[in-house]
Amino acid sequence: MHKRILSPGLFLGLVFALTALVCYWELRCLVKAAPLDSSYLLVLNKAENTLAIVDPQSYEVLAKVPTGEGPHEVIASADGKLAFVANYGTAQVLGSSLSVIDLAAKKELRRVDLGALRRPHGIAVANGKVYFTCEVNRVVARYDPAADKVDWVMGTGQDATHMLAMSADAKKIYTANIRSNNVTAFDLSARPLKVVQIPVGPQPEAIDLSPDGKELWVGQNADGKISIIDTTTNKVRETIQAGRQPIRIKFTPDGKRALVSDPQTGELIVFEVATRKEIKRIAVGEVPVGILITPDGKRAFVATMQAGQVTVVNLEDLSVLKKIEPGKGPDGLAWAGK
Repeated sequence: MHKRILSPGLFLGLVFALTALVCYWELRCLVKAAPLDSSYLLVLNKAENTLAIVDPQSYEVLAKVPTGEGPHEVIASADGKLAFVANYGTAQVLGSSLSVIDLAAKKELRRVDLGALRRPHGIAVANGKVYFTCEVNRVVARYDPAADKVDWVMGTGQDATHMLAMSADAKKIYTANIRSNNVTAFDLSARPLKVVQIPVGPQPEAIDLSPDGKELWVGQNADGKISIIDTTTNKVRETIQAGRQPIRIKFTPDGKRALVSDPQTGELIVFEVATRKEIKRIAVGEVPVGILITPDGKRAFVATMQAGQVTVVNLEDLSVLKKIEPGKGPDGLAWAGK
């Protein structure tokens, strides 16, 4: 009998193949062990340029991911795998980038250079693309993650185009234009595209669309009021008082309540939408700004920027459940996953 002796090259090849097979099965086990329906609370820390990824059940900060300078607003992709951050900048630096973050790997995949587009802020996702305002340029722009490029830009013609709201069917976009004292309404389904300027009160910033798409609530920083816009007529239907500075507004998923943060009083103000009546004021901490409501409508998260915390509110009994410490200067919030 003749003994077959493996050549060194063939032997190494077999070793590599076996190693790869072992790694493959280990990876499959890890994937199977990982929950497929993981959800995250995303918190932007403006003062330290990070995105905090938080477990929304244990309230543990799982990771902090570096972003661009002055991150203000964040949104997650529909599948919950990616987060998109608008890097607004600081008083000294005009931000001009988006951070694309892999939430599973907990790292920044890329930083998108927006070139001449400055001060990106309000942000939304629809049909796999990212829509965002650029305050300096007075535009709404669209970024395509698959192509890694900005593929659409549309001007508002108004000053300080800041926050953004989008209809559920992605056919309408609304922007709050702080220094023009109005709201720009885009009807993307119209041909040609229809743009309407809606006058409101002084320094509009907060903006949210009711779940049924019939009302747009706009908070006015200078007079503490909310203008309620009929989206069919694009006209202000009525105005209500909402604290001193209603800087953010969020509707509950059932559309029955609207939550308003007031950084001057340190309160979250709860309104009954149908009657426009104030239900309760909840002390949440110093300088509350960003608001997020869980998909089931049972909890709200409120970023208290000066306190460096996120306050968790039970929306069933309107009590404070917990204080999370995600980092310095928390503001923009988003939900990733189910």
